[in-house]
Amino acid sequence: MAERKIRVLVAKPGLDGHDRGAKVMASAMRDAGFEVIYTGLHQTPEMIVNAAIQEDVDVVALSILSGAHMTLFPRVLELLRAEAADQVLLTGGGIIPEEDMAALQELGVGRLFGPGTPTTDPIEYIRGWSAEREAAERA
Repeated sequence: MAERKIRVLVAKPGLDGHDRGAKVMASAMRDAGFEVIYTGLHQTPEMIVNAAIQEDVDVVALSILSGAHMTLFPRVLELLRAEAADQVLLTGGGIIPEEDMAALQELGVGRLFGPGTPTTDPIEYIRGWSAEREAAERA
């Protein structure tokens, strides 16, 4: 039986129009064997969560360079929880100060990645998270 692929939604929330990093990550994740849905630019948190639910994803990965991370990550997390989709990992990256990364993780956001991070780091993180979740479901 074929192993189920990890499904990842890559999204660019807000008004940030710089999507090169999101596209690079989406491509790297596809190359790593993930199923990737890229939503494109200028997505609202509501649009992102609706797409995540419709696509039945395991992971939502936000790319934020605009400085709105302390608004957008919590809002997406809140909407996922409201949809009873709190089993979905919310992760991502962008221009996010370390102290904000820590604050977001305290809220329940997964690991976040900054500029210059090798594409393998988020991929390994998501694979590890997925393996832990599968092990917990079997137990």
